[in-house]
Amino acid sequence: MINDFFLPFEKHEHGERHPLSGVIENLAYNDKGLIPVIAQDHCSRDVLMMAWMNRKAIELTLASGNMTYWSRSRSQLWCKGETSGHHQRLKSMQIDCDGDTLLCDVQQLGAACHTGRPNCFYLKVDAVQQAVFIDGNKS
Repeated sequence: MINDFFLPFEKHEHGERHPLSGVIENLAYNDKGLIPVIAQDHCSRDVLMMAWMNRKAIELTLASGNMTYWSRSRSQLWCKGETSGHHQRLKSMQIDCDGDTLLCDVQQLGAACHTGRPNCFYLKVDAVQQAVFIDGNKS
């Protein structure tokens, strides 16, 4: 589904600025008020994890510089690293063309995955062998 709010951006000039509050308000949140966010390592460019944010999590992240997500399992906000010590500092945030996904460039301090691995994408699919295997070690 196309988010009409973002359509005019396609014709805007490079560097043209728009009020942040209006853009955040018009993101394509799902029926639970959430939007997917991909965290990417600032140095290695590796995709670290996918999580969810609501408007409050976005605002807290932008205000503090500490990645804050919405935990669907606990139904509450969580600042990445508050229990594990494996923090993420926001370097930059981007919004995709139709406003339904965020990409956050982060400085990862410690493991990104709750399993202790560097990222959450360690299960590799081998289509030829029709198998899934562990790719990579724990930190």
